[in-house]
Amino acid sequence: MQNEIMVEVAYALPKEQLIIPVRVPAGTTAEDAIKLSGILQKFPEIDLSANKFGIFGKLTKPDTVLRELDRVEIYRPLIADPKEVRRQRAAEGKVMKKGGGDATQEAEG
Repeated sequence: MQNEIMVEVAYALPKEQLIIPVRVPAGTTAEDAIKLSGILQKFPEIDLSANKFGIFGKLTKPDTVLRELDRVEIYRPLIADPKEVRRQRAAEGKVMKKGGGDATQEAEG
């Protein structure tokens, strides 16, 4: 009799990660599993209309029907623009290269 399945609901903060195993009726959607897990009570900042979520790292729609052992992951919004972070790292890298060149000349001299 396969009328229930086991799934996990996961949410991570920078210093905390929570994975909640939950038994749900077969045919349960990703959004329903999140609600049934109780994670919304533990993390009230989760907004299902704003946060994206996925199954095993692949974005999914709220009405996606889950399969046995699926893990629904709730994603937080990005704090920094990835393009801007790359620009900053590149700029820092150029400064480091110049500094490294001076250090090498001093070591040789």
